[in-house]
Amino acid sequence: MKFIATLIRWPIGRLILLLNFIFSPKSVKRSAEEQQQLDEKTKPLALYQLPACPFCVKVRRAIKRNGLNIELRNISQNQAYLDELIKEGGKRTVPCLRIEKQGEVQWLYESNDIIAYLENLVQKA
Repeated sequence: MKFIATLIRWPIGRLILLLNFIFSPKSVKRSAEEQQQLDEKTKPLALYQLPACPFCVKVRRAIKRNGLNIELRNISQNQAYLDELIKEGGKRTVPCLRIEKQGEVQWLYESNDIIAYLENLVQKA
């Protein structure tokens, strides 16, 4: 059964990546100063994700559309990222945005919540 799921998931994942590449959104253009201010706000953020996960693609598209520089942490290629997500975030679910504020760490799951958080961050910049 697991083998069949893998056979189905692999081509669908590749199709998602191809469509994302073809229809990739354009980034917002800002002045260098505005971008630098926004980069400072996004510096303590990291997105735990999988490349072909449709919900992760949705969040990455929002990141690109808003011209944000956020570290992407692929949990399938780096065991330390997966371990950190499970240990500190509490579950293996992606996408998950790690937000560090004044030494406190918050873990934000759900793609729509992550996108709303990022868009709010952009509006306040």
